[in-house]
This record gives sequence, C-alpha cells and structure tokens, in this order.
Amino acid sequence: MRRKRFTFALICTLCSSMWLSTVHAEKVSDFEMQTSATESANSTFTVTLKGKDIQDLYAYEAKFNFDPKVLEIVKAETKIKGFSVSPIVKNNEITIAHTKIGNVNGDKGNLDIATITFKAKRAGTTAVKWTALKVLDRNLKDQEFTPNQSSTFTKIFSDIVSHWAKQDIMEMVTKGIVEGMDADSFAPNNNITRAQFAALIARALDLTEGSGSNPFTDVKSGVWYEDTVKKAYAAGIISGLSKTKFAPEKSITREEMTTMLMRAKAYASGVKVESMVSDSTTTFKDDSKISTWAKASVGFALKSGLMKGRTQTTFAPKESATRAESAAVIKRLLNSK
Repeated sequence: MRRKRFTFALICTLCSSMWLSTVHAEKVSDFEMQTSATESANSTFTVTLKGKDIQDLYAYEAKFNFDPKVLEIVKAETKIKGFSVSPIVKNNEITIAHTKIGNVNGDKGNLDIATITFKAKRAGTTAVKWTALKVLDRNLKDQEFTPNQSSTFTKIFSDIVSHWAKQDIMEMVTKGIVEGMDADSFAPNNNITRAQFAALIARALDLTEGSGSNPFTDVKSGVWYEDTVKKAYAAGIISGLSKTKFAPEKSITREEMTTMLMRAKAYASGVKVESMVSDSTTTFKDDSKISTWAKASVGFALKSGLMKGRTQTTFAPKESATRAESAAVIKRLLNSK
C-alpha cells in the first residue's frame, strides 16, 4: 500500500510544477526523437524517445506540442518496468509520465524511453515537437532538459503514392488550397469543373472582393461557389462562356484553365493582362487546335513555366484538365508571385 501511495505521489509530482530541486541541464544530445516514417499513405506512425548513456532513470515526464486538428494520439507505451500515466492531452500539448515502483535501481545505458503512436486525421504535413523532459533517479534527484526536437509526418493519399504530381498535390493540401475526395483518396485523374478551379485560385490568391452583382444566371444564389465566382469575376480572373453563362459545373478545358491562370498571374503581379505579351506560337503538334482567344494565354503560360504540355508533343487544349494538373499549376502560380 505504501509503495502504491508513493508511486501515485511521485506521478502527481512529475505531472505538476512541484519539483524537488530541479537541476537544469543542457545535455540535449543525450536524448533523441525518432519517427517510424516521414511520409506514408498509412495514417498511423510512431515517435520514439531515445536516451543515450543514461546513468539512472527511475521516473520521467515528457511534454510535446502537436496539432490536434490534424493528429490524435492513439497510445503511449514504454518497455521500462513500472507504472505509466495515460497520456494527458490539453489543447495542443501532450504529457506522458512513468515511474518505477519500490526500492529499485533506475535503468541505465542506451534506452528507448517511450514510444507514442499517432494517427493522422487527414492528409497533409504536420509536426510533433518534443518540448520538455524531466527525469528522476532512484534518489529522487531530478533534472530538466529542453530537447526542442521536431519530427514531421506527411499523410499522403493512397491513390497518389507514385503519381507524378504527388509533391505538388501534398504541398497544396498542406497549405489548405486543395482537398481530397476523402481522408484517403484524392482522385488525381478526375476532371475539375470551372467553379472548382475558380475556387482554387480564390484560395491561393486570398481573394476578398466579392460583393458585386453576379452577372451569370447559371450561378444561383446560395450555391457553394456563388461567392467564389463573385470574387474571381470582380478580380477579372474569370469570364463566362457568354455574358450570362458561366457553366460552373462544366469540366474546365486545359486552354480555359490556362487563360484563367494567366489572368490570375496578372492580378497577383498587379499588372494588366494586356501587358503580359508573349509569342503565341507553340511547337506542339496540336497547336492548330488551340482556340484563337487562348493563343496568347497559352504562349505566355508555356514561356513562364506556368503550364506544360500534356505530353512532349501535345498541349491537348480541348481536353479536360485534371485535379492533379490543377494542383500543379496553382503551385507554380504561387511560386511565381
């Protein structure tokens, strides 16, 4: 009974600010945090705390920062014998603690102090930061360390593992510009609509002007893209297929995407579209299929690197743009600002 009471009191002490006689140490290199993976389509990964040349580890408390919107803690475990407290989560901080029981020696040598399993709630890149470590030896002499180490993990969609646009997609997902179909799939080869691509540009450029009237009769009041269309129209980035028709649900073609992209580039650069003149001729075999109204846009986009051919010899102007292509061109747009 006394041992249980002592253990409980020691854990309470570890998990509070009531330290005996804290010795601040700077031997940060004695401790290391390792992650099981930096990138995976699997949602779960582990972070292991390692100690080097430990002399006498009887109890410890470790604290971490994380993003609870992206990660959830599954479990924390240790191979060190004794009693562990279930992980304590408060806002964006996790606290774990463990102590041996009774009159025994602390562990020594190179140790795996603890392993924490996390689960990513959604795709994207996130980090776990080890902010503090408090340790006690068998005589209850304590030390406090500030590891200040971080491990990053990127949860990727299972359908883009070997896709050419994987890095572009994941960077835009992490920035909150594009989203997956669900937590595990992105559908990179699916078409993207005119309204959806306008929404990507609005997010990427953080468009705010959208209070004007809506000239398009097929953009009904209350639909999810109403404000997006207003913003992009007010910024001069989109135009309709006619004065009153935008065709928001129609798959956007590659030449339409290119034209919208060029206007977005002009808006971001604070210049008029007309000033962005470029040779409109291309060397693609299907150059003759590029609409006259899109020639200048395609020429500029190719020269500036915003767009590339679908293959080395074709531009495919009339073919529908894909979700992967849209993520790639938005990334290039942001990098060109």
